[in-house]
Amino acid sequence: MPACAGWLLSLSLLGLTACQPGVPEPDASNRAQQASGKSTQTEQQDPIWDELERVEREGRSHPAASEHVLHEMQPRTAPGSLARVQLLALRGYLSTEMRDAALTASIIKDLEEWPNEANRRAANLALIYIRARQQRFSDGLRQAERTMAPLAGYTVQETGPLLLLRCHDFLSFVQSETGDVDAAIANATEALKLADAIGKPWRRAQTLSNLAFIYHQAQQLDLARQFSDKSLAEVDQDPSPALLYDIYTMRGIVLQTLGLMDGAQQAKQAALDAARQAGSDTLTSLALGNFADFHLNQGRYSQALKFADEALALALATQHIDYELLARHNRGIAKIGLRRVEEGKREVLAALTRDEQRGADTIVANAWLELGMHLERAGDLSAAVEAFHQHRRKIDKVLRDETRKTLLEIQESYEDERRAKEIELLNRDNSLKTEQLRARDLQLRLWAALGGCIVLSAVLLGLAYQRIRKTNRALAHSNAALKMASERDPLTGLANRRHFQAAIKRLADKGMLSGTVFLIDIDHFKRINDQHGHAAGDTVLIEIARRLQATLRDEDLVVRWGGEEFLILVETREVSYASTLAQRLLDQIAAPTVRHGAQHIPVTASIGFASFPVAPHEVAVNWERAIDLVDTVMYLAKAHGRNKAYGIESMQASDEDGLQELAKGMEAAWQSGQVQLLTLNGPARFEESRL
Repeated sequence: MPACAGWLLSLSLLGLTACQPGVPEPDASNRAQQASGKSTQTEQQDPIWDELERVEREGRSHPAASEHVLHEMQPRTAPGSLARVQLLALRGYLSTEMRDAALTASIIKDLEEWPNEANRRAANLALIYIRARQQRFSDGLRQAERTMAPLAGYTVQETGPLLLLRCHDFLSFVQSETGDVDAAIANATEALKLADAIGKPWRRAQTLSNLAFIYHQAQQLDLARQFSDKSLAEVDQDPSPALLYDIYTMRGIVLQTLGLMDGAQQAKQAALDAARQAGSDTLTSLALGNFADFHLNQGRYSQALKFADEALALALATQHIDYELLARHNRGIAKIGLRRVEEGKREVLAALTRDEQRGADTIVANAWLELGMHLERAGDLSAAVEAFHQHRRKIDKVLRDETRKTLLEIQESYEDERRAKEIELLNRDNSLKTEQLRARDLQLRLWAALGGCIVLSAVLLGLAYQRIRKTNRALAHSNAALKMASERDPLTGLANRRHFQAAIKRLADKGMLSGTVFLIDIDHFKRINDQHGHAAGDTVLIEIARRLQATLRDEDLVVRWGGEEFLILVETREVSYASTLAQRLLDQIAAPTVRHGAQHIPVTASIGFASFPVAPHEVAVNWERAIDLVDTVMYLAKAHGRNKAYGIESMQASDEDGLQELAKGMEAAWQSGQVQLLTLNGPARFEESRL
């Protein structure tokens, strides 16, 4: 997903994390009434909840005016009441949205000095929520996620359904931004359950659109569209301009990603109309940014720059830093497209740096990818390679975080089973000892009359011994199977990074790599997912893995490196062998097309390869540095048209620092003769897959 599309999703869904004080209608489900007990009954009876709901629904359009209304309403709520908690939470939402630090501090103080034990837990949760929102806007997404961690310990009986819904909604938004998609889906689903219990269509529309956003972030586009359709159906029952803006913005982004451009443009226009109908400069700024992104993706850079300039002016007027960064990002990409490359790069990198500071790893990774694509189109190939390289580093970081969590779970499961086997073995060993004692006692008492028992005892001991040996073999087999499962990619069956890190020891002398490394990246894999579906994408990965294994020798190591990338490590260092193998890999990957049901999917790949130590001075490097070098030439292959293999033949460097310096400007070093590269082309009939 392009980076600016990710920003638009993030910012448009801020409305979905808005404060949720409201009241179930008199005919709301029994579940909501039972769950919230007396607090919910009070909410249903007190007319102030209707007023809070009205402010909440339109508060985001005019935050300053809405805050003034709530300030006037506050004396009408009893100190210590749940209504006071909900009102302060809503004021906290608006104060953080306006970046009013003094007002936010005052609201936090009111919650910290809660007057009595009644509803104290609800007040504490509102306090956590407001502090987390402060952190979210002060470049601290991960800190905001940590602050919201106690949410799991709160119940609807303590807080009422509305405050809990708001917090789950907000936390799901933060987690989707930091890349923790599974946790984001879990919290958004919990929010949807609460919205179902409350029974208000507009609340359901918000939470359904939030789920569409998260599934879009996870590239589950079919599910994203399903939830977007459901949210639109719900909002039709009870529309408002601010809510229509959110729903149509989300819908436009999903349809654009699916390639349905006419529908996407209509949805984006509906969102802009709704923002203007609401009379909100902030929403209008974001809607204009949305249109700028749409034109960027269509290659209409002049129109994109026009919309981005309008969006930036409104963002600066409203002092909204998120919308300002979005507008600057779009402006920078548009300038690159208009061949104002250096000016555009500076603007994009400035916006990207701010997102990196606040820990938005998924957004940063996508921003680097989009920057690389547009630099490639503009002809700045060396900068494009560096951007692609940074994209892979950021994606690897997200992947490593997810992989580390998965490996810990696998290891814990492995340890549990190992301990269970050990206990079983110990119990059997104790049983054997008991049998031995009984046999010895029987032998002493019946020695003279029953000498045959000695033979019988020996037989029993032999059988018991055989059982122990069988148990040990079974335990060893189970441990080996668990170890193998933890070192295999479940989709393709290839080795994973954990296995690679164990295997690399035999190919590294004192940590320095000896052998040839190939890094393979499937071209336009996102396009395959978007056009044919994620099931087809999985089929492509499985088939490419099979073709790689069929091409290699048994002793060669092939690893699913992450996403659509594969790594191959062979012990042979001959340049001629590496070149021949690279050409064979290009040909095997590209022919024939991959079949998925009735579909025939053309596939090509870009390959980087090098032998280590590096010729001509035999410079030794560790495996991490080796992969960085191969990664750099792989992105050169991408930047020069894809469906190619680029290999390092020699680098005029006498030490590792010299290699690193040449790698920073690989394209220039190649042109000047300091680096010799082998270049190979894949099958010509797939050239249409190039951008």
